[in-house]
Amino acid sequence: MTQFLNGLAQAAAPSGGGGGGLFGGGGGMMLPLLAMFAIFYFIVLRPQSKRQKELQKVLSELKKGDDVVTSGGIIGKISGMKDTELTLQLQEGVRVRVLRSSVTGLYAGAAAAKPEAKSEAKAS
Repeated sequence: MTQFLNGLAQAAAPSGGGGGGLFGGGGGMMLPLLAMFAIFYFIVLRPQSKRQKELQKVLSELKKGDDVVTSGGIIGKISGMKDTELTLQLQEGVRVRVLRSSVTGLYAGAAAAKPEAKSEAKAS
């Protein structure tokens, strides 16, 4: 790590020769550093911001009756909504208040499980 920082400092410092500066002389180390940052951006940062925008869209479109999953793994149906919190019905007569920001998305398992249950009932 120390060698890397020393090399970076030498690359940025002006040298007495004509080839000094940021990209001259020992500055060839800056190009791989910039390439690593670009790769990091496209692999990590950009997809994360896309997911965050999609989640914000889902949270803004929530309505009563939607099945949702919270960050704690609780699955429930929205029975009430306020500005910053939701009331989830977990079971008949069991309601829990959660923050809207704790919702991680819509629960798709409920829609997928219902057709399977009907097809199994017909097969019996």
